Amino acid sequence: MKDHTISKETLDFLKTLEKNNNRDWFEANKPEFKSHESYVKQFYSSIRENLESHDEIEKMKMFRIYRDVRFSKDKTPYKTHFAGSFSRLGAHLRGGYYLRIKPGESFAAVGFWEPNKEDLFRIRKEFEMDASDFRKTIGQDSLKSIWGEIQGDGVKTAPKGFDKEHPDIDLIKRKQFIFVRNFSDKEVLSTSFMKEVNQSFKAIRPFFDIMSDILTTNLNGESLLD
Repeated sequence: MKDHTISKETLDFLKTLEKNNNRDWFEANKPEFKSHESYVKQFYSSIRENLESHDEIEKMKMFRIYRDVRFSKDKTPYKTHFAGSFSRLGAHLRGGYYLRIKPGESFAAVGFWEPNKEDLFRIRKEFEMDASDFRKTIGQDSLKSIWGEIQGDGVKTAPKGFDKEHPDIDLIKRKQFIFVRNFSDKEVLSTSFMKEVNQSFKAIRPFFDIMSDILTTNLNGESLLD
């Protein structure tokens, strides 16, 4: 397994960027940024290689440092973190992984951030019919000990066409299905950080498996991929 580390110098650079979030400072320090960015990209590429030992990854995306400030009240031009995402294999394996490196605010996240309306309706219909397998899956100690409880936004009342008194309405109301694990700076700088991230991603697999099964079948359990 690939096992690189994040350097203290990288976190220190991000801290300094946060204090000097302007174009003049950034341009003057761009060579140093490029050096950190190059190494962090290698770090994320190694995470992908580790992921591919137990999952199938279709795409890795590293997010740019430049902020889109057109519709934001915050006009600072640069992000003060590094981040990347890893998408699973297309229509067959659903869900994705995400990792952000930011001093004091690093975290890994997994799941479904913005399911399209067809997928969201299919998930809700599954929970309406029977959510017991899903609850059993996300309640496993091996998953909860690392990821805790499921998170994400939801609607305030029952979605149209669903009974607000349904016993699983808490799941039916969800619009997102994500898990988040926070990391301290000490953990991020540890030589075991990459291994810890990989083990965390591996531990979420039962959740991805049941969600992929839901999204690739109809309510009769028949495959939609044939």
